Amino acid sequence: MTGYLVRRLFQLIPVALVVSLVLFMLLRLMPGDPTLAILGQEATEQDRAVLREDLGLDAPLWQQFTQWLGDLVRGDLGSSWLTDEKVGTVISDRFAATVELGVIALVFAVLVGIPAGILAAVRRRTRTDTALNSVGLLALSAPHFYLAALLILVFALWLKVLPPSGYVPFTEDPVENLRRMVLPAVTIGSTISAVTMRQTRAALLAAFNEDYIRTAEASGLSRGRIVGVYALRNAIVPVVTVIALQIGALMSATVVTETVFTVPGMGTLIVNGIFSRDLPVVQGAVLMVVVLVLLVNLLADLVYAWLDPRITY
Repeated sequence: MTGYLVRRLFQLIPVALVVSLVLFMLLRLMPGDPTLAILGQEATEQDRAVLREDLGLDAPLWQQFTQWLGDLVRGDLGSSWLTDEKVGTVISDRFAATVELGVIALVFAVLVGIPAGILAAVRRRTRTDTALNSVGLLALSAPHFYLAALLILVFALWLKVLPPSGYVPFTEDPVENLRRMVLPAVTIGSTISAVTMRQTRAALLAAFNEDYIRTAEASGLSRGRIVGVYALRNAIVPVVTVIALQIGALMSATVVTETVFTVPGMGTLIVNGIFSRDLPVVQGAVLMVVVLVLLVNLLADLVYAWLDPRITY
């Protein structure tokens, strides 16, 4: 297991390098001049030229990338072009909110998706199965910004049981923090819960056709024990794979959701950085998100061996 973990960690390095190169080039190909966004439209050409030289934008792209990559290897993500604050410090101030939102959304998706998938599989081809699949299809089809607006309308404006937006750190007021995290977490977790439900249902239906399930039924075991102990234990591995793959979608959904609910996380940091053309902040934030997604997928691979002892590395 240790050797496998070391190999996988080393395999992340070339992936991170490729992502860094693609990210760097895409941001540099964005239309517009960062000096205009920083200095404003009234800045003179001389002032813009001085700023461009200070930021290193007058150097060739390969030289800019080499400089940024060298600083990255040393653990330096650069400084914000707007505030001159270290990008690592800016990200650390926002990272906790995004991680908390992602964890709550993921917990919601698992607690809703897996039981719903089990219920749909056990009662397949019934009204319950049809209703659950219909709700799941709606959750997959609804855009996050539309669902966020709908939740705000119902729970914040009509029922007035939850705040419509804002953020309170958990360390200041845990109860208020969780109240303000409910709507954005449900917005993000709804799609993941639908995918988890459909995968759980499909995996369980496939497991029900296996010989060991028929043997367990012939042995007189209860339906609950067969489903919960035998079928689900073998069907959960592909479900974990799907959940791990959804982490990338979860992180991308935070960009829209955090903006709608004004959560000061990585999503709003990336959006504000793009609009203000603060490229070092955007590069550092997106790279941190990519590394987090890669690590979560590595963790999912390690969980396989814990769920199914037949899997070894």
